[in-house]
Amino acid sequence: MSAKQSFFAELKRRNVYKVAVAYAVVGWLLVQVTTQVFPIFEIPNWALRLIVLAIVIGFPIALVLAWAFELTPEGIKRTEDVDPAQMRTKSHAWIYIVVVGAAVSIGLFFLGRYIIGNKTTPRLSEAATGSSIPQKSIAVLPFENLSHDQENAYLADGIQEEILTRLANVSELKVISRTSAAKFRSSPDNLREIAGKLGVANILEGSVQKSADQVRINVQLINATIDAHLWADTYDRKLTDVFAMETEIAKAVADKLKAKLTGREQHAISSRPTESSEAHQLYLKGRYFWNKRTSDGLKTGIGYFNQAIEKDPGYGPAYAGLADAYAVLPNYSEIPGQDAYPKAEAAALKALELNNDLAEAHISLANVRLWHRWGNGAESEFKKGLQLNSNYSTGHQWYSIYLAVTGRLGDAITEMERAKKLDPFSIIINTELGCPYLYSKQYDRAIAYFGKALEMDADFPFAHFALAEAYDRSGRYKEALAEHEKAVALAQQQHAVALHGTDAPAAWYALTGPLQNAYRALHGPGYWQQRLESAKKLHAEHAAPATAVAGIYAILGDNEQAFAWLEKAYQESDDFLVFVNIQPQFENVHSDPRFAALMRKIGFTEP
Repeated sequence: MSAKQSFFAELKRRNVYKVAVAYAVVGWLLVQVTTQVFPIFEIPNWALRLIVLAIVIGFPIALVLAWAFELTPEGIKRTEDVDPAQMRTKSHAWIYIVVVGAAVSIGLFFLGRYIIGNKTTPRLSEAATGSSIPQKSIAVLPFENLSHDQENAYLADGIQEEILTRLANVSELKVISRTSAAKFRSSPDNLREIAGKLGVANILEGSVQKSADQVRINVQLINATIDAHLWADTYDRKLTDVFAMETEIAKAVADKLKAKLTGREQHAISSRPTESSEAHQLYLKGRYFWNKRTSDGLKTGIGYFNQAIEKDPGYGPAYAGLADAYAVLPNYSEIPGQDAYPKAEAAALKALELNNDLAEAHISLANVRLWHRWGNGAESEFKKGLQLNSNYSTGHQWYSIYLAVTGRLGDAITEMERAKKLDPFSIIINTELGCPYLYSKQYDRAIAYFGKALEMDADFPFAHFALAEAYDRSGRYKEALAEHEKAVALAQQQHAVALHGTDAPAAWYALTGPLQNAYRALHGPGYWQQRLESAKKLHAEHAAPATAVAGIYAILGDNEQAFAWLEKAYQESDDFLVFVNIQPQFENVHSDPRFAALMRKIGFTEP
């Protein structure tokens, strides 16, 4: 036997091959576990490197141990000192070598974990987030207004929102919606808590100071999970350079978070939608009041958007803002949808004519088509908008409603969950999260979600209204009427009541129902007959839709008249016809072939 053959035979005899394979497997598993705790491409750290080093060094050490020593009944001895007979009777010495090597590596692993301690990325429970916090995630907290004139608060809010919007265009980033970020004001000792509640790893905070035509922006990017300042800068420019500053900040943040930008994303981050500083200031004021989500705030916002358009008729985002305001105005005011929706549609189409890459305009157009065009052409616009900006929580929210009315309740829940992850403190999203469960008759879950929403804001009227309907469908009639009374009282206080005689915006009834069981049970069998006469009179006065009359006939069990009025609704292009799929008063007519035929006529392939 040659020396080379003797060498490999000796390796085989000493189980070195087994040691090598076993140690490689153990090392690979350790690296896999470690990279789940310390993402290797996101946060390089000495603990991970120490483990890898231990494996690299430990492997050859294991080979040397296997080659140079033997485990005998008298203990470990050098190979040349061991009797050959003992070596032939030794039992699986390589197992001990692997165990020792693995123990060393595992010890180093937990040593690293112990030393790093609280500096590792915290993980929320699966129930709270569904997954661990992604490292490429960020919340842009409200910027502090350092201007002497407090009326300049709109500028700080506007710059913060525009930086957030630019970042939201980056598909690799998870960006929390402004609504939820606005709930928090940062301070050095609570950033980690804020990040945990928002489900992000990073926080961008800053301040804005305006003096005459000059503006100063201070920003700092913090990895809140390890209390590390990643980047900070100060910008002193003229107001006319605000877009350039926002672009520089957004690009710097994306770079620090190692988010790769596509060509389209580069363009979106660098956009300069108007050359008119005055139009931009008016637009920011419009968004400032739009974000208040009140009747007066929306109307004031509409005024500012129109002024911005007058200053620059080619300013696409101003038209998108106008579309957004008109699209939700019927939900928060006495303005009927038939007056607001055509204006929203026209503004969204104009915005897209100027810039087809405006995600918000695509979403607004889709939402208007849901409420004003029976959903025809809505899905393609929803998908286009969410493709352009997957971080747009309102887009996921409105798309969820579309999916629900088209019968895809599982998908509707998924989309609303996505909306909630991006905007966890939005009262309307938290309320509407319960709606798909209401439609699928999971009343206990619906009640739980509506109740959680009211814990966030006990004065939100729609949450009371939705809870009332859930109580109605689950047989809790007195509670249903009590919640409904609270909803109506709050709606009146907030001027969110319909113009012509009804007690709440028609949109509320469209998304929930008319409390048909509670009124029948507590007000007697003649109640709905009286409501029928009232509804027919309002319809004759063009103050109530035909679907409202059809719904009461359905409650009364008169299917012939119900379908006659549904056909009238079709002939009159009644906007609310699209919602009969989810309204409980029409449940008993779903099995009638005429219902399926009607749904096909309005554009649904399935009832």
